[in-house]
Amino acid sequence: MKERKITDEISLIPYFENYELTLTWYQDYDLCKQVDNIDYIYDKDRLIRMYKYLNDHGLCYYIKYKENLVGDISLTDDNEISIVIAKDFQNLGIGKLCIKEIIKLAKELERKEIKANIYSFNKQSKKVFTSVGFKQIDEEIFVYKI
Repeated sequence: MKERKITDEISLIPYFENYELTLTWYQDYDLCKQVDNIDYIYDKDRLIRMYKYLNDHGLCYYIKYKENLVGDISLTDDNEISIVIAKDFQNLGIGKLCIKEIIKLAKELERKEIKANIYSFNKQSKKVFTSVGFKQIDEEIFVYKI
């Protein structure tokens, strides 16, 4: 796995252990609710288990924006995409570009479709995923046909 350059300012960096920084993203109650529908923040053990799972069962990248790691995105072996962007870097168009890059990656891997599980209350994620072509097929399942 290698770095995937999206723009001069945005790239996807292959996962490596970096828990001090990444734990800060998952210390936000609102973000944890949006992503996992939980009412508590991550601790280091939960974070390690999450990254181990994502890395062992697919492709996991950090999102780099202007030389800073600001989130993560993954595509699992069962074709599920997930993305997290630190609150200070949301609504800048970063997520949309990263999702488009994962769609390109899925095409390269000859996947037939990719899916996203988006909780019904997460209007922000619904908006960005549908804007790049995902279609809602169930209350919380969105699919992109390749």
